[in-house]
Amino acid sequence: MTYNAVLCGCGAMAKGWLRALDATPELKDAVRLVGLVDLDIGTARALAKEFGLHDVAIGTDLAAMLAEVRPDILFDVVVPAARAGVVETGLSHGCHVLSEKPLAASMDEAKHLIALAEKAGKIHAVVQNRRFISGIRRLRRAVEEGLIGELTAIHCDFFLGPHFGGFREAMQNVLLLDMAIHTFDAARFVSGKVPLSVYCVETNPSGSWYAHGAAASAIFRLSGDALFTYRGSWCAEGRRTSWESAWRLVGSKGMLTWDGEDTFEATIAGSEPGLLSGFATVTVPDVPSEAQAHGHASVLADFLTAIRDGRAPETASADNIKSLAMVFGAIESARTGLPVQF
Repeated sequence: MTYNAVLCGCGAMAKGWLRALDATPELKDAVRLVGLVDLDIGTARALAKEFGLHDVAIGTDLAAMLAEVRPDILFDVVVPAARAGVVETGLSHGCHVLSEKPLAASMDEAKHLIALAEKAGKIHAVVQNRRFISGIRRLRRAVEEGLIGELTAIHCDFFLGPHFGGFREAMQNVLLLDMAIHTFDAARFVSGKVPLSVYCVETNPSGSWYAHGAAASAIFRLSGDALFTYRGSWCAEGRRTSWESAWRLVGSKGMLTWDGEDTFEATIAGSEPGLLSGFATVTVPDVPSEAQAHGHASVLADFLTAIRDGRAPETASADNIKSLAMVFGAIESARTGLPVQF
């Protein structure tokens, strides 16, 4: 089956969506773009030209576009402040909606959108593409299979210094709201546990080129008496970590580390006599399904399959709100200096 789709928000982020569609034959056959919408008509026209979209309608008014072309799907790639209005418009015109992250600009907005999607009987999901990569899928499988015993803690470090320019450098809580949600969502997925509370300290370090909140450290209590800690900075010059963070999983039998790129190491307790028992290396299992490890393309495929099968996709907004709650809980804790319960 082929679904007609309109893409709203034709800036740089939209190019990643279109590349994923172009590079995956199954997606290319399943999705036909029939409209592009952007407040800047020139931006929409430039995107159409770059990707050879000669037969699409182009406009600046989303509601008018949806009424004209009547698509099955709305791809929402707008800035977070505009998300709620775009999603509401899409749902009111009978579209399933796949949104860029974050799900919403506030928890109240998120709850409102979830209620609207349920009332409309449409699927609303979020592009949490970082959980659809090989490394995260392998960590999840290792935890599920008990490779290092019962999971007791996850520790993630994220230190980079990207100079984006544009809206990010003017955002409040830029690291937590725009980037940390990837690691928070992935940690929730890997652990399979429920976040219970968070304590967070947020700073904007000396030399930062961001307006606010370029660095943060957070401690989350998880169900099962486990912990998740996050240390991050988006203005850390020098030798960087991976964009996926550097991970250390601690279990009752051993530890598993992943550098966020290609290097895994899993070790369990050894049998050496004395103060420390040493360790024995164990093999980290492969990704369970290669089809689930292609990032953006895998999110899109899961979304389309969910529409076809009438089920909730993995990143449905009703589930993703739990990751958003981690973000806004961390922001509230940083603001008040107090732990926040979920």
